[in-house]
Amino acid sequence: MGLRRGQLTTRVDREEIKELINEACLSARQSLACEVIGISCKTFQRWSIEGNCQDKRINHGMAPTNKLSDIEVQRVISVSNEPEYSDLPPGQIVPKLADKGLYIASESTFHRILKANKQLKHRNKSKPSKKRYKPRALVATKPNQIYTWDITYLPTSIKGVFFYLYLVLDVYSRKIVGWQVHHQELSELAADLMTDICRREKVSPGQVILHSDNGSPMKGATMLATLQELGVVPSFSRPLVSNDNPYSESLFRTLKYRPSYPEKAFADIESARQWVADFSVWYNDDHLHSGIKYVTPNQRHKGEDVEILIKRKKVYSQAKVLNPQRWSREIRNWDYIDKVHLNPEKGKTEKEEAKAA
Repeated sequence: MGLRRGQLTTRVDREEIKELINEACLSARQSLACEVIGISCKTFQRWSIEGNCQDKRINHGMAPTNKLSDIEVQRVISVSNEPEYSDLPPGQIVPKLADKGLYIASESTFHRILKANKQLKHRNKSKPSKKRYKPRALVATKPNQIYTWDITYLPTSIKGVFFYLYLVLDVYSRKIVGWQVHHQELSELAADLMTDICRREKVSPGQVILHSDNGSPMKGATMLATLQELGVVPSFSRPLVSNDNPYSESLFRTLKYRPSYPEKAFADIESARQWVADFSVWYNDDHLHSGIKYVTPNQRHKGEDVEILIKRKKVYSQAKVLNPQRWSREIRNWDYIDKVHLNPEKGKTEKEEAKAA
């Protein structure tokens, strides 16, 4: 026989345990025999003293005086399942009963009884919340592998009315591969934009993953059907988590903090479209992007950044040779970025993520 920690024993049990241990001690150490039975050597030695083999604790083994009876427990369960209280937690049931002049049990007792009967988990009538998993980690090693897109508001002269900028970005090169400005957010308009982009970029089925948030235009039936027809794989952020779509968020910040961004609202949709067209040309052809070693998105999209970075590294190396005393460290890192990560696994460095990819 083995004893659980804290288990109470009767006088008969102790006498039986003493006999078993004494028998075992003929061929084994007392400590081992006690360990097998589940008591300490000191406990066995205390029981072995004559007249000391009974539990001397006061009121040992007695049930609590305030323990609810079976009928009272059933009343707690019955009341908790009445239509008025069936979707409420104990913290709301108890006060409501008190307002009616009734006291059945404390809040903690309600909680304990409902938990023991598996009636505490999600008592609300609504569906229980689902666990939202982070989007799977994606890695781009060349252009036209991962696109990210979103919609942002452009102000109009009418308060509360906006134009909507649909903008798609290539994660690897940071190039704006497509954009449109419309009066409204519609899945059909987003589908037309993606169809145009896939045609211009000569995207093959299964080549591109398109990441976005959970807005209705992104998950609309027309958009999803079009992506399936084009062979574009959709990927979505978690609800209300902007960090899952960082590249689009960063691009919108760059757009709205441009010095040329109008301080006042756009007069009409044509002026909004013209401004976005000018911004797109500047961003793709003139903007030296910090995230891609200060080359332009178009240079990286076309593969021209490889030669540019080699030349920069050569210039810095020559400068160090000519004036070595001015260089306390290695030259600036102009190494080519061969992988770009979207939503990498938490806790992993880019090097580890690259190895996993």
